[in-house]
Amino acid sequence: MKKLLNTLYVTTPDAYLSLDGENVVILRDSETLLRLPLHNLEGIITFGYTGASPALMGACADRNIALSFFTRSGRFLADVSGIEQGNVVLRRTQYRVADDLIKSAAITTNILIGKLHNSRWVLERALRDHGERIDAQRVKAAAHGIAEAVDSLRRADTLESLRGIEGEAATRYFSVLDELILQSKDDFYFRTRNRRPPTDNMNALLSFAYSLLAHDMAAALRGVGLDPYVGFMHRDRPGRRSFALDLIEELRAVFADRFVLSIINKKQVVKSDFHTQENGAVRLTDDARRTFLNAWQTRKQEEIRHPFLGEKIEWGLVPHVQALLMARFLRGDLDEYPPFLWK
Repeated sequence: MKKLLNTLYVTTPDAYLSLDGENVVILRDSETLLRLPLHNLEGIITFGYTGASPALMGACADRNIALSFFTRSGRFLADVSGIEQGNVVLRRTQYRVADDLIKSAAITTNILIGKLHNSRWVLERALRDHGERIDAQRVKAAAHGIAEAVDSLRRADTLESLRGIEGEAATRYFSVLDELILQSKDDFYFRTRNRRPPTDNMNALLSFAYSLLAHDMAAALRGVGLDPYVGFMHRDRPGRRSFALDLIEELRAVFADRFVLSIINKKQVVKSDFHTQENGAVRLTDDARRTFLNAWQTRKQEEIRHPFLGEKIEWGLVPHVQALLMARFLRGDLDEYPPFLWK
């Protein structure tokens, strides 16, 4: 199980990835920085534009190692995937369901119930742990509004109505997210969600976390034989991993947002870890990205009890479990898709 967490993050500027025998080799100006056996890896994420050799890309495809390319700021560029796992029947079922708006809406309902449940839980947890340090009335009101939105989801029957309910609930959640930032309020604050590019430190951290989470989910979906590009809530768009974006909705608040809040409140990131570009985009420095990734991997190794399985697993395995549950649902082994409902 721990092997699923073996991901290599390459953040060194101007690094080039190549293949030597059964090893991935990280080079910079012809100097070898790292050599690592491929059999130890499930994924490679590289940040930068220098690239990787065709031989390494082929080896990763053959071994079903997820190789993903991001810009230095954390924006997804492309990935390499090999032979699809599973069977064509499962993928054809996925495509048929995606073309059926009624069935897509039913699955989307469960996904969004998971998202709003977990968003509310994050706020409730903040009230319990830090009620005296935050505006409790505002946070309670937002949590109550999200709870009402969950009830509304169960009565909605179209993708458009579901998206509208989710959008209003997300506005409530984000309206009080700033309350959960307890340290360095002058440097870390949340006014509104902005991206492409992020224009403040908090949004830069959130965007980076969401990119990493989407990578993990896409790899998990490929691992069970599903197509990460064909989703039910996020519709088809060239180059967009719509299905991965669908399934990370349940995990954004409870994993990514809580992680970002944690490293801010523990002062693992500080103002000097960011720089602002001429176009106003706020980016993490190279050293800060390494700090972020180390903490991210540590968090992924923490054990939790999966709410549906009732078994202890590591946080990093949650995308793989949810992908497997989705595959079982599409095969007809489950009556409905069970979203990740954190307690």
